[in-house]
Amino acid sequence: MALTRLTQKEMTESEQRELKTLLDRARIAHGRPLSNSEANHVKKEYIDKLMAQREVAAKKARQVKKQQAYKPDENTTFSWSANTSTRGRR
Repeated sequence: MALTRLTQKEMTESEQRELKTLLDRARIAHGRPLSNSEANHVKKEYIDKLMAQREVAAKKARQVKKQQAYKPDENTTFSWSANTSTRGRR
């Protein structure tokens, strides 16, 4: 089950700030404004990392949900007498 590509609008505030910080660091490292290709490359790497983190979190959540799911007791059997009225059908 692959997630759809994450966009900047779908990111949280902190994730957007982190992306801007990464872009600023790349701009400073190059010593000039980044070209569209360079900026897109930095964005793509960061989004890939975020998507991987979210996939891991979703997988953990699914495992916890599966563990907490109701499981009937395997030792007991279904008892008709416990589920029928003692007066019988009318």
